[in-house]
Amino acid sequence: MTLLIPLLYALCFAGLAYTIGRAVREGMDGYASTYATETAREFEDIFLFIPAKRLADIARLSALALFLVIFFTLGEFGSYSGLLRGCFFGGIAAVGALLSPRGILYVVKQRRLQRFNLQLLDSLLSMSNALRAGFSILQAFETVVRERRNPISMEYSLFLQQIRLGVRFEDAMRQMEQRVGSEDLTLMVLSIETARQTGGNLTEVFEKIASTIRERMRIQGRIRSLTAQGRLQGIIVGAMPFILMVVLTLLDPVMMSAFFHSQVGMVLIGTVVIFVTLGGLVIRKIIRIEV
Repeated sequence: MTLLIPLLYALCFAGLAYTIGRAVREGMDGYASTYATETAREFEDIFLFIPAKRLADIARLSALALFLVIFFTLGEFGSYSGLLRGCFFGGIAAVGALLSPRGILYVVKQRRLQRFNLQLLDSLLSMSNALRAGFSILQAFETVVRERRNPISMEYSLFLQQIRLGVRFEDAMRQMEQRVGSEDLTLMVLSIETARQTGGNLTEVFEKIASTIRERMRIQGRIRSLTAQGRLQGIIVGAMPFILMVVLTLLDPVMMSAFFHSQVGMVLIGTVVIFVTLGGLVIRKIIRIEV
């Protein structure tokens, strides 16, 4: 009887661990599948042919490796606070490793979008001149493909190829708009569709769109200049607690060691990280102005 109770406890814990492990594994597999699908679609939109599943596997292995390295470096098996410290910092590093591919992809897409918007302004003027010279709208697009560089030449080339394969002009324009995700391109697509339906002058339409885009870029540049101070203040305020922690650790390692090895200290560090993150999101929301 004395051995039966511990055996039952062991079986209960084993069943609970198996259930939790299976649920976590299924959740990770589902997340990896969704992650790979969305990442593959975004890669295709910017013409980067990288196996998304392999990238997801690399991200998971990197997250696991970072977690283990930081856990065994900062954690201590002799105390509960040491284990908590290792899990806390290791978890932060693992989450960062899992999200880093999407973050890098976001930066790449934003830079590509900025280049496309700058090229779109010049391409509108080129297309306006081509139409004034007697070219058709498709010939005007071909002129941009020959004269401009990527990414706009690649997008326009794919647009023309779809039309040659039998896709309707409006559908090909909409697909290009969805791939690029540019508000300026959306304005251009809507203007072309309206002009084709009502018989408007595309030459004047392109010139007006170019003028609108140029004015929007001027206003956006002005807004970035005015909000630069707010962004810098947000970075400084967010980094200040961590800089202060490093300085105090260098000045008085004994005091900070006691801080890191206590449960209260770990809770305070977690609270600081949460509030700094929330503060950064609030500041970003305040200084972000849509034009």
